[in-house]
Amino acid sequence: MSSRVVLVTGGARGVGLGIVRGFAAVGDTVVTCGRSADPGLDVRYHRADLREWSQVDGLVAAVVAEYGRIDVVVNNAGGAPPVASATASPRLHEKVIALNLVAPLHVSQRANAVMQEQESGGVIVMIGSVSGTRPSPGTAAYGAAKAGLANLASSLAVEWAPNVRVNTVVVGPVDTELSHLHYGDAAGVAAVGATIPAGRMATPADVAQACLYLASPAASYVTGSTLTVHGGGERPAFLGASNAVPPR
Repeated sequence: MSSRVVLVTGGARGVGLGIVRGFAAVGDTVVTCGRSADPGLDVRYHRADLREWSQVDGLVAAVVAEYGRIDVVVNNAGGAPPVASATASPRLHEKVIALNLVAPLHVSQRANAVMQEQESGGVIVMIGSVSGTRPSPGTAAYGAAKAGLANLASSLAVEWAPNVRVNTVVVGPVDTELSHLHYGDAAGVAAVGATIPAGRMATPADVAQACLYLASPAASYVTGSTLTVHGGGERPAFLGASNAVPPR
């Protein structure tokens, strides 16, 4: 693949950093962004709060001004702290949905305007979550936003075809520097990994490889699709409670 200009939102740490490194490793020019100061990455970094549409405009304009194009966008920025839905403030819920659903829409809309004018079009990848495909207790607003994100991607894929392809990567538990917030200490992380058929949580590099595929010519006919990266999913709870003899 020839070098492309790739924008990865929220690429300073965790899954986003893994995606940044994945595209950089194949020779792409990678730009990322975040709300904090420049973390010292070896890629172009812009400080931006994607919940503010004017800052989204500024981010996309800056990338085009510097490189003249945008070939791939990975909408990775997102997340939510674990909090009980019954006591969470309305403002928190609004911020979670704005970051995980509205911001990717704004970024995609602005990027699409650029991509539609390019002879080679472009690719947009949404980073979804299994929280959007099954109950998400403790992060209900996040799960609802991720469910909406998958529908958004399929809708945009129809509207923006054939020049721009839009797909979703639905990610299961990932072992990052923030794993302790959701899974506890190392023993908790290992215990959660043991519940996954693959025997471990995903790594950021696993997610990056899925994004690289969807952005590649190998996926030229793939749009409006969901690629699930969850190691086989979650073992149904009833199997652990049942006392029936399992099949051999």
